[in-house]
Amino acid sequence: MRKSAQRVGILLVVLTFGTAVMAADSVTVLPGPDAAEQLQEALITAEPGSTINLAEGRFEIIDGLSLDIADITIRGAGMDQTILSFDGQKGGGEGFLITSDNVILEDFAVENSKGDGIKSKAADQITYRRIRVEWTGGPDETNGAYGIYPVESKNVLIEDCVVRGASDAGIYVGQSENIIVRNSTAAYNVAGIEIENSKYADVYGNTVTHNTGGILVFDLPNLPVMGGHSVRVFDNRVVDNDTDNFAPAGNILGMVGRGTGIMVMANRNVHVFANTLKNNDTVHVLIATYPNDFDDDNYIPHPRAVMVRKNIYEEGGARPAGDVGDIISNVTGTPVPDIVWDGVVPLTEWVTWTSAEDRIYIQEPEGTTFANLKMIQNTLYPWGASPDRAIADYAGTLPEPKAVTLPQLKTRN
Repeated sequence: MRKSAQRVGILLVVLTFGTAVMAADSVTVLPGPDAAEQLQEALITAEPGSTINLAEGRFEIIDGLSLDIADITIRGAGMDQTILSFDGQKGGGEGFLITSDNVILEDFAVENSKGDGIKSKAADQITYRRIRVEWTGGPDETNGAYGIYPVESKNVLIEDCVVRGASDAGIYVGQSENIIVRNSTAAYNVAGIEIENSKYADVYGNTVTHNTGGILVFDLPNLPVMGGHSVRVFDNRVVDNDTDNFAPAGNILGMVGRGTGIMVMANRNVHVFANTLKNNDTVHVLIATYPNDFDDDNYIPHPRAVMVRKNIYEEGGARPAGDVGDIISNVTGTPVPDIVWDGVVPLTEWVTWTSAEDRIYIQEPEGTTFANLKMIQNTLYPWGASPDRAIADYAGTLPEPKAVTLPQLKTRN
């Protein structure tokens, strides 16, 4: 009779310069009526250095899973072969919660979790590799907010993943440091990829399509970690973002207009380059000030030191949507220009604009269209009769942040 879990003790001795290295135990969990209980038991009893293998098949999970042991690998048979199904989930704020360091998650799927898909909190060296998180019913405000969700963490690697259907952000990295998000696909989410209140992030090689907003780089007030900076967004395909906004009422992402390609809001030292942007309904690149009232004295709502260069722009901006889309198109007409900056700077600095190290710079091929809406302070109404379209006035350069390096990549076999 096949059991739901098989413990396989492996003793592997490798001689390296006279040093003996012992591989830890591994556990294999198989689908079956007791699989959820066996999996949570394995997560509780695992020894540091061990691997939990999830066999091919569908695992029906009723309660949220959690891991708080460091140095663990959880490995499935493939993102379409090993499926953790939360269709019947009754408890837990997320499908899977990780609160320990040096954890690798790879080759499995999480479907239809009641809340967030996979959340890692306060983790150092967390790796998501070939993970799929999906709400299979498509876009719906009742779906979980976040798909892949590392927060308050450092040394975050997300690669070759797929997320669909999140009612906030498919791939969200918040209040974190040293981040790579690469070669992943985010589709049919409110936001495809969001880097929020984080520093030192590289987002590249991703395909972001059929979301409300493609890639968002935000800084928000009243959070434990603030002052996001040094983000590079490059070599991504941001195309066909055309899904109506389905964020629940009151969600900050409810302001994002359908078809916003790349949006930078209130962050500093953000470089957007070598991306392909096509068929995004409202605007390809939007640079904006945080539009709401706030009571955080330490918060700076304005984007600073933003460099937009050498991107490829194709058709887009033909169907602007939402309040933001209406504001832009009322000033610029349609199609909306490829790059739009609301033009908001602190009122006391309006005459001198901003210092050179904090300006908005644009270096784009001939034919790229641009508009500075020349809005003032946090009002939603342009103060000028017509936008500034002179892209040449924004020429210049900024030092590019260094490429992010992660310890788990240095030690990867």
